Formats: sequence, structure tokens, C-alpha cells
Amino acid sequence: MLRSCAARLRTLWALCRPPVGRRLPGSVPRPELRSFSSEEVILKDCSVPNPSWNKDLRLLFDQFMKKCEDGSWKRLPSYKRTPTERIQDFKTRFLDPKLMKEEQMSQAQLFTRSFDDGLGFEYVMFYNDIEKRMVCLFQGGPYLEGPPGFIHGGAIATMIDSTVGMCAMMAGGIVMTANLNINYKRPIPLCSVVMINSQLDKVEGRKFFVSCNVQSVDEKTLYSEATSLFIKLNPAKSLT
Repeated sequence: MLRSCAARLRTLWALCRPPVGRRLPGSVPRPELRSFSSEEVILKDCSVPNPSWNKDLRLLFDQFMKKCEDGSWKRLPSYKRTPTERIQDFKTRFLDPKLMKEEQMSQAQLFTRSFDDGLGFEYVMFYNDIEKRMVCLFQGGPYLEGPPGFIHGGAIATMIDSTVGMCAMMAGGIVMTANLNINYKRPIPLCSVVMINSQLDKVEGRKFFVSCNVQSVDEKTLYSEATSLFIKLNPAKSLT
């Protein structure tokens, strides 16, 4: 498995550009970054297959798209930045507008969508409203390395938080993480695909309790388990 992962890493490195702010000796400097407010960046759905997806991720994607045909599941689109109307709604209801500078917001980009294809977080989420379940299909790229050959624990936590958070958000609206407990069972190899299965367990007022587990594609290996608490934001109270 490590040999095949290393082969993928070499292929990706040959194809990819150096990360922002760094360039290889003798290389031509990269052009200045565009504003992420451009229409092209905003409208690109990052949760559909691209050439970096391996066969396991593509196969699972096709299986869940089949489940979407009867309406029981739906795929959630994902963009590099939050849609303008959601930013405006959040700013109007929860934050002091003076703290959200327009210039900074125009450059804002979702952390999990800030890498070139195949280098970081490749994922797609599917939601079942009746069962209150969210499933995330995740492939971790070479820029997420922690221990040699394995995904960094913080990157795994990021995807767990994103998945359980989206599960709570679909059930209750705008929420924020209050508590996240993760038990790491086994390390996840770079470039491999895992399934993050989350479930809304209960709701108490503005509190949403969500649990999840991270498993291999064949469901024979348990990588992590987590429990979480999310709080639905109160429009009458500012976050600042």
C-alpha cells in the first residue's frame, strides 16, 4: 500500500505547481493571485470527480449518486468560498460589520478547498434527511502528511469537524462547534480513501449532539471515532 501511495505522490508532484508563496530554485515566479471573489472560482463545484480522484473514491461516488436517484440521499455541492448571500446573512445576524473588512473577505477561501486538485482535501458529502445522517467520502492528498506516509491527525480532525458540523447544520441551521472528542484508533495512509459516517444523535434546545466514525472503504478497518456538540447560534446575540 505504501509503495502505491509513493507512486501516486511522485505523479502528483510531477504534475502540481509549488504551493503559494514558494517556488522551486530557477523556476519562473508565479503570477499574482486573483481575488477569490471571481465568478469562476465561486461557481466551481469541488465535490465532483476530478482527475486526482482514485478508483475507490470514484466508485463510492457512483454508488451514492445511485442512492440519490430516489431522493433519499442528496449530494451537497462544495465551493472554494462561502456564497455571497450566506456571508452577508452571517455578517448581518451575528457579527459586528466593522470586524469583517470587505478586502479581507474578498480573499477568503474555505480551508478544506484551499489546495490544488489532489494535493489536500478531496471529498464529497451526501446527506439523508430522514435518517439525519451525513456521509463524507474523503481522500487525503500528500500535502496533509503527518507521520511519514500517513495523514496528519489535525487534517483528520478537520474532516471530522466538517462532516459532523454539516450534519448538525442541515438539521438545525447555522451552528458552531462547542466540543469535539476524537479517539484515534489507527493511522490513515496518504492517498487512501475513507468513509466518515455521522449521525445526529439528539437535540436539546439549541444543542445538537452528533457522533461519527471513520472507516476504510471495505468497512473492515476503524480509523477513528468521535462525538461532538454543536450550538445553534442565536441571531439576537452577537458573536463578538
